[in-house]
Amino acid sequence: MSELHQTPSQTVGPFFGYALPYEGGTALLPPHSPGTIRFHGTVFDGAGEAVPDAVVEIWQADAAGAVVAKRGSLSRDGYTFTGFGRAAVDGWGHFSFTTVKPGAMRAGSAPYILVTIFARGLLQHLFTRAYFGEDDPFLHSLGERAATLFAVEDGDASYRFDIHLQGESETVFIDYGVDVGA
Repeated sequence: MSELHQTPSQTVGPFFGYALPYEGGTALLPPHSPGTIRFHGTVFDGAGEAVPDAVVEIWQADAAGAVVAKRGSLSRDGYTFTGFGRAAVDGWGHFSFTTVKPGAMRAGSAPYILVTIFARGLLQHLFTRAYFGEDDPFLHSLGERAATLFAVEDGDASYRFDIHLQGESETVFIDYGVDVGA
């Protein structure tokens, strides 16, 4: 009997920019709902060039820090916070969501949005977090690299979170096979 080997991973795209997004995927709440924010940024490659065909997903708690029981709904009712969103970047690598600033899920941790990136050349999607505060054990463990994980206020109710896939400003990516103090 011959020895079996695992099939190697293969690149996912670049078809997902138009195959995965769905109507309303960028609006976790309608744009003019009380307390909404704009969460946006650009996906950059290792050379600092915008990636024009990536998909960004976000998962998050609500403003009170509660995780939505029925997350990821593809059928939005137009007013209920869902906790999940998906956006294809535009030709300049930019993404934008209408959501709420999340609350901390437990005492002693900073509020954050979990961000997943699908892009050309990646064998597997990448996970990171966009933080809205500094008081967090995971952030403290990263030292200077923690600066890559902050959503920066860039206007009234607007937060920018750029994602650098490689290079000098590379965003910290998280391997969820390792305990990061969830």
